[in-house]
Parts: sequence; C-alpha cells; structure tokens
Amino acid sequence: MVIDNNGSTIQQAATNRWTAMQTIKSGSSGTLYIVPTPIGNLEDITARAIRILREVSHVCAEDTRHTRKLLSHFGISTSVISYYREKEREKSVSIVKLLHQGKDIALVSDAGTPAISDPGAILVQHARQAGIKIVPLPGACAATTALSAAGMTDDGFLFLGFAPSKQGQRKKFLQKIKNCSYPVVLYESPRRVGEMLTDALAILGDRQGFWARELTKTFEDLQQGSLSELVQLCEAPQKGEFVIIIYPETVEEAAGENLDELLVWYRDNSDLSLKDVSKKLSSDLGLSRSEIYKQALKIWNSTT
Repeated sequence: MVIDNNGSTIQQAATNRWTAMQTIKSGSSGTLYIVPTPIGNLEDITARAIRILREVSHVCAEDTRHTRKLLSHFGISTSVISYYREKEREKSVSIVKLLHQGKDIALVSDAGTPAISDPGAILVQHARQAGIKIVPLPGACAATTALSAAGMTDDGFLFLGFAPSKQGQRKKFLQKIKNCSYPVVLYESPRRVGEMLTDALAILGDRQGFWARELTKTFEDLQQGSLSELVQLCEAPQKGEFVIIIYPETVEEAAGENLDELLVWYRDNSDLSLKDVSKKLSSDLGLSRSEIYKQALKIWNSTT
C-alpha cells in the first residue's frame, strides 16, 4: 500500500480528486471569485466587480469594517465574513464548506488584488484542492500601477512584496537581491520606508530608485532618483504605503571598462549576433540585458 504525505492511500487521494471534479461538473458547489478592490480612488472599481459583490452569498474580507464601508458606498448589502492572515487556515476550512454547499463567495482584501502581499493564497489553495471553481477578476494592483508610471525599459521585473521588518533579516534580504539583473519591486510602510532605503543604499550602493506613494489618492506622490536622494526625502515624516522600485546596477557601475573590452572581443572574434552576445553576458554577469544591448550597440557601431 502506498501512503502519501497526508497519510492517505494514493487510491483514496485519486478518488477524492475524482469526486471533487464531479462536484464541479454537477454544478452543486459554488464559485470562489477573487475580486480586486480600489487602492485609493473608489472610481477605479470595475462594473464586473460590483456585480459579483452584489450577487455572491458572502464576501470574505481582510477587515470587515473597511469592506462594509466599501459595499455600503455602492449600495451592496451582501453578508461579510472575516478572513484575516492570523486565522487563514482555520477560516479557509469553513469557507470551503460554504462553497461545497453551493454558496458563491467573493474574496477581497482591504485594497488591491487579494493574495498579492495580502491574505487569500491559502483559501485559493484549499478551494482548488477541494475542486472548487476559482474565477479571478482583473483590477487594481499597487505594484503594476507604480510600474506603469516608472517608465522602465528593462526586460522584466521581480516583485517581492514587503521586505522583512527586522533590520538583520532585511539586510540579508537586500544582500540576496544585490546582483539581480531586474528591477525589484517592494511594498513598504511609511514607518519603515526610511530605514529600508537607508539599508538598501548601504548594501546595494547609490543606484537608481523610484517610489509611488498614496497611489490614486489626492496626494499621490511619484519620485525618481538615486537611493541617496530618496533617503533624503524620507527625513520628513511620511504617510501612506509605498511601492519602491530598486533598479539593477547599470552596466557602467558593474562592469566599467571591462565590459567594453568583452564586447569588442565578441565583435571581432565571435560569430554570435549582437542579441546573442547581450543575452550571454547578461546571464554571465548578472546584468540587465537591455543595458548590455545598448552598450553593445555602441561598440558594434564604432570603428575598430
């Protein structure tokens, strides 16, 4: 007999999955909707989100008082269930039971998209394991809103949510991203943003950064500059949560003249294309491919 990690036989596990799938097909279970809510401006909620919040049996909320105010604003009287991080696993069990009873349920957070640096991932996991249909709605997200205003030209980004609150853990965290070749996107509270940026400056060097604060609100604030410049801005008391973008080292900062020498060698001695050289050196040196490509283009177009 083969036993899985949960103490069940493989046959039992397969039977449970089959039963869950039949439940979906029969339509007897409800649907879990993942519903983003505004990150500041209430006009940003979608018509579909309003309809779902009105039609479901229950709304699972990170903060029931906050969510009831949102629902009241749109004339929605749907029942609200408390669902917060400290009780995620316990609450998920009772919510999945409601879903199996045929109740449609909407999962929301206080602001933005649930399960993105907010409670929700455990409920989604449990619902999927139980064979519940999951429907995610597109909508507000502070990280992508900030990214759209940053004007990035890089190939991608790395989202890591909140940095650790304790300084020792935060420094280790920052050390791990030091050689990341992508912009790193973080969330930070107004109480810790100065400390986090100061640690980032000490560990990562004075590279470029960007912050977005109070997004979509009256006092929305977007700042681009070096980390040292952003640290200076934090000397005044700050309000509102931040999205912080820390850019990778530039090619000039990380490689200096050595990169130019490498590029000249590849230009004169290799059959690789400019694009392939940029890809290889990006991987080898841990630098932004787009930055290397720009530098390589200059070398390729220069005379020997």
